[in-house]
Amino acid sequence: MLRKFKSAVVAALCGTVVGAGVAGCGSDSLDNWDPLAPTTQKADADLISGTKKIKVAGRSVNVSCSGDPAKGRPVIMLMHGGGDGLDKMAALQKTLSKKNRVCSYDRLGAGASDQPAGPQDFAGTGEILTGVLDRVAGDSPVVLAGHSLGGLIAARYVPDHQDRVKGLVLLDTTSPTMVNDITKAIPESATGPAAEVRAQNLAIFQGQNPEKLVITDGKVRSAGNIPVEVIQHGKQYLAAIPTYGPRLEQAWSAGQRKWLAVSSDSKLSTATGSGHYIYVDQPDVAVQAIERVTSQVAGE
Repeated sequence: MLRKFKSAVVAALCGTVVGAGVAGCGSDSLDNWDPLAPTTQKADADLISGTKKIKVAGRSVNVSCSGDPAKGRPVIMLMHGGGDGLDKMAALQKTLSKKNRVCSYDRLGAGASDQPAGPQDFAGTGEILTGVLDRVAGDSPVVLAGHSLGGLIAARYVPDHQDRVKGLVLLDTTSPTMVNDITKAIPESATGPAAEVRAQNLAIFQGQNPEKLVITDGKVRSAGNIPVEVIQHGKQYLAAIPTYGPRLEQAWSAGQRKWLAVSSDSKLSTATGSGHYIYVDQPDVAVQAIERVTSQVAGE
């Protein structure tokens, strides 16, 4: 039970499933990777149907696309949480693709994509995302829909790419100040399961995760007035952590509210029947939010 409990909590707090512990995450000595290496050139958005691997910045990236492109409507890009892959979002993609062009991809270190050649930062993950969008969306507008760590990466990316990304949906996204949140909510003097949760998360934030991504806190930057929906979990399972659980729930909720600053046209809602995986527990909530934002972007 403790292992299951710790895994669920770590998955929620930083978006990375570590299973039995931090030892399972990559921590080898790594060569430097240049995140500014050239990406693939833009291509027509209908070149990929189904799942295939493409080259981005010299790395193999696993991509899946479904649904037909429609003039004036954006391409939806789904972004999985840490420790997951595009397969986790397959059911969501299938539902959305009945009316939309929808794609997803495995980030480096996840699913069937290449391992990163070295430690990653948000600039590096953004460079890969740009290369993927060049290939699957071309010059079409894009709506990003990210869960957990995927949402954090998406929200960091959008302010610098307002020419392309016209809408955003954040599904129980990792707080923009998660490192500070957890160190304040669970003090260094904590013992037992809470201390283990603290130690695991801090190690993951430092890059000991499958994507080797160093997860840093940062101020929420504005992406103008693009439509944004932020959805948080309603089942307060973090409160189960002895002594410190209620603090973590408060910090998580505060983090969701902070994301509202990413746009002047943003709103927050709660999926009352969901834990961390809103798109699994209450798929209709996720689908409807993504379709609302997509319709707004399309001017419908």
